[in-house]
Amino acid sequence: MTQPCDMLVFGGTGDLALHKLLPALYHLHRDGRLHPQLRILAIARNPLDVQQYRALAERHCRAQVARADFTNEAWAGFAARLDYFVMDVSQSADFGRLARHLGPGEDRGRVYYLAIAPRLFEDIARHLQIAGLAGPQARIVLEKPIGHSLESALAINAAIGAVFDERQVFRIDHYLGKETVQNLMALRFANALFEPVWRAGHIDHVQISVCETLGVENRGSYYDHAGAMRDMVQNHLLQLLCLVAMEAPVRFDADAVRTEKVKILEALKPISGLDVQDKTVRGQYGAGKIGGQEVPAYYFEKNVDNDSDTETFVAVQAEIDNWRWAGVPFYLRTGKRLARKYSEIVIQFKPVPHRLFNGGEANRLLIRLQPEERISLQLMAKNPGKGMRLEPVELDLNLAQAFSQRRWDAYERLLLDVIEGDSTLFMRRDEVEAAWRWVDPILEGWHEYYQSPRSYPAGSTGPEQAHSLLELQGREWND
Repeated sequence: MTQPCDMLVFGGTGDLALHKLLPALYHLHRDGRLHPQLRILAIARNPLDVQQYRALAERHCRAQVARADFTNEAWAGFAARLDYFVMDVSQSADFGRLARHLGPGEDRGRVYYLAIAPRLFEDIARHLQIAGLAGPQARIVLEKPIGHSLESALAINAAIGAVFDERQVFRIDHYLGKETVQNLMALRFANALFEPVWRAGHIDHVQISVCETLGVENRGSYYDHAGAMRDMVQNHLLQLLCLVAMEAPVRFDADAVRTEKVKILEALKPISGLDVQDKTVRGQYGAGKIGGQEVPAYYFEKNVDNDSDTETFVAVQAEIDNWRWAGVPFYLRTGKRLARKYSEIVIQFKPVPHRLFNGGEANRLLIRLQPEERISLQLMAKNPGKGMRLEPVELDLNLAQAFSQRRWDAYERLLLDVIEGDSTLFMRRDEVEAAWRWVDPILEGWHEYYQSPRSYPAGSTGPEQAHSLLELQGREWND
């Protein structure tokens, strides 16, 4: 069970708080993971009283939590933890009111979860300090994106670092809380089978795909200024790349794990200038069909400029310039309004040096993150009957079947880690900055060479150029 603390959620009436954070906290409460004296204070400008906010929270939690997991008794206990405070985070005086509302509590931990726009991070940190709310027991959680460029990320990190020590700062990427992502570390570092072949001599290439069928939904005003590179590649996909490629840490703790991830980010070969034309593909979805339903082109979405050239699809050929991975391409791909929703990592091993039998090639490790969580090793086996006719077969580990208990949501695990002060699954300051150092030259190259997005119909697998990126090297996406 955790220690008593106050969990303050800035942006308490926003989508993230209502759809993810509160349901996750409800599950932790129901499972007895939270200290009886832990309080949750939602903060927003909406003029609600506590009872109105609890009713709002209940409506959303009922919609997000499985019916079997939601009971009136558990909700009553959880609702008793919930409080609501109306304030304007841009006004320093409101933080004085907040301090008085919280009362004395230096012996209690305080977690400040900033589920709001990154442009407000610096002001909130400064106001917390002025109000005497940024003591050594406090922790602050920053949602991605941390800035929109290296320069802005440096400014945010400097402003937060002026108020909070690095050990108090938790930069969250919910992908790192996914069960299968953590199983990736277990697969690599707890099984002797893979270590001898987890290197350039045996691996042909790696694919990391995060594909969505949804469009921008209600995020048009944000997404049109961010795009797929800032929204997905700079954080989610690079984090997955680090976990695939990193060396074994000397011990499983926050600094050791994150130090190995930083080494990978620093070893990424720069992609700049004309290289962006050969090693990257930008795309933007046009009108099409998904699940039999007509969907509009990106530039007709709500809060999107009609002449927008924001990318909704990115494919990148990345390379890691170190001893283990020299010469192995890492193909990263993400996009919206694609044919299927799935996230997966494909480790394609090299073919046997001498082929004795007719048949295709498998020799592939597939790690599926969503919608199902599974790990499968695709091998070649003899088809029953006369002759040596080979076909691919799978050795399949379905994690949901192997472990029958309820699967934790990523935010459940990450929120519990914040409360307990474990930052292993969070990004360190130098990690964020190293990712931006690699991404910024690609963004600049797109701008310098006027590389406008390639159009692809909604419901497809992306622009044709993304397939050519692999086909020119005799490879193909695992579609």
